[in-house]
Amino acid sequence: MINKLKIFFVILIFLFSSGLKASEKKTPFIDTNWNFKGIFGKFDRGELRRGYQVYSEVCSGCHSISQLSYRNLYEKGGPEFSIENVKQIAASFDVLDGPNSDGEMFTRPGRLPDKFVDPYPNIESAIAANGGAYPPDMSVLAKARKDGPAYIYSLLQGYVEPPKGYELDEGVYYNKYMDGNQIKMPNVLFDDLVEYEDGTKATTEQMAKDVSNFLMWAAEPNLEERHKLGFRVILYLIILALLVYFSMNRLWSRIESKK
Repeated sequence: MINKLKIFFVILIFLFSSGLKASEKKTPFIDTNWNFKGIFGKFDRGELRRGYQVYSEVCSGCHSISQLSYRNLYEKGGPEFSIENVKQIAASFDVLDGPNSDGEMFTRPGRLPDKFVDPYPNIESAIAANGGAYPPDMSVLAKARKDGPAYIYSLLQGYVEPPKGYELDEGVYYNKYMDGNQIKMPNVLFDDLVEYEDGTKATTEQMAKDVSNFLMWAAEPNLEERHKLGFRVILYLIILALLVYFSMNRLWSRIESKK
């Protein structure tokens, strides 16, 4: 029994020390303020609109957001573009539809209910076009990873020269925030890469934050409604608890007075 306990504690100490070493090696994400955090959190409409611009001009050539519909761009809680603007955005894409009366598939301009068009017709073509790496769909990327927005924000700014003596495989780039520090996606953000329509200076940091906000909204477009509902539930529970408390006090005061 004693030997078993010794073995158990040795394994426990080994796992704990391994965890400490792993946490020491991992570079903490860049710290920033997110407007959507907290029970009263809301998305900044300007950030969402700029984030969509970065996605559409920089990211959409490789990454899809297939779970999002064009109509989401004008709905409450999102970028809230005008419906006419969104119609123009949707119509600029060709959507595969059909079959028609002749049994053939055809393409047509996109409409508001359509999902965002994938840049590649299938996974195989996406892998072939990106040197063997599959560019992931970004619909829920911000929710699929722990601290997703911070991860995206940091990753986009994490391209640096590898340490001296560090060997990179061909077609791979060094990123200090990527697991294993190796990534096949090249650095895509540079100062003044886009020209923001609202006049905001398009620094790498600004573009990274804007597109991270947009991808967080894409992953959870009903976040603001959920926050409102959560606040109402908490308020209701507080009122209910107070009513129960005063009712119990009144009830027990009657019982004690009879004694």
